[in-house]
Amino acid sequence: MSKIKHTTEKALQMLRTLPRVSIGNIRDNPNSKQPQKRGRAQHGGDKHGAGNKGSGQRQNYMRLGYETGNTPFYLRFGYEPYYKGHHLKREYPPISLHQLQKLIDTNRIDASGPIDLTTICNTGLFQIRPDQLHYGVQLTDEGADEFRAKLNIEVQHAPELVIAAVERNGGVIRTAYYDPHSLFAVVNPRKWFEKGVPIPRRMLPPQDAIDYYTDAKNRGYLADPEEISKERLVLAQKYGYELPKIEDDPQYEMLTQCKDPRQIFHGLNPGWVVSLKDRAIVKAKGGE
Repeated sequence: MSKIKHTTEKALQMLRTLPRVSIGNIRDNPNSKQPQKRGRAQHGGDKHGAGNKGSGQRQNYMRLGYETGNTPFYLRFGYEPYYKGHHLKREYPPISLHQLQKLIDTNRIDASGPIDLTTICNTGLFQIRPDQLHYGVQLTDEGADEFRAKLNIEVQHAPELVIAAVERNGGVIRTAYYDPHSLFAVVNPRKWFEKGVPIPRRMLPPQDAIDYYTDAKNRGYLADPEEISKERLVLAQKYGYELPKIEDDPQYEMLTQCKDPRQIFHGLNPGWVVSLKDRAIVKAKGGE
């Protein structure tokens, strides 16, 4: 009887000292589980982790828009006329008046001379890709109230508020068109000059853009100068500011400087060849 009692007390003593059985302190018996071996029967390990039959096993990825036998999305719905020619529409990456003012304040752009697309691209902060249907920049009205610079700028698109903000400070703004061939020379003049080819002649706007660039309200470069002077006064009366007189401005020569409709660079005529190596300009026969 005493032996049984001793055994019972010993068991109780072990329960007091040993930890409780939990998931954290149990494990399988040794050699109770064997790793799965690669099989040799049908689909028994002969796929190398690439799945079953078909393109998933052969890494022949499906083309974009393919829906594994279903009618694709772009065929289930009718054609929308709104998107007709959408892939051919001209794009104009934006640059705001706030960004333009910051570029002038940080001396990345010199406002004492005419500013065009080449000047903007030479800052290194804006990239125009003619191969992606970029046709220039559009000047947006963000920061119009804080814009204080007086400049002569040429962009490809500008709303009415932007035109008012520039002319309120005594500046001049002009919208001009560049054809894709000319854009390759405009956005990277150094690369164009290194090729040793003549400066191209800028083409006129296409039929769907001729109305915009001949409208004096848009300050088009093909518009009548007298009509532009009238529209400058109308816009000043609309927004309630006094239109500065450019004729009395000491920078009159800079503000009235503009390019010919067929000219790309200021001071360089079409047909001239610029040699960076010789630091010389080869003018066309009969050129000035």
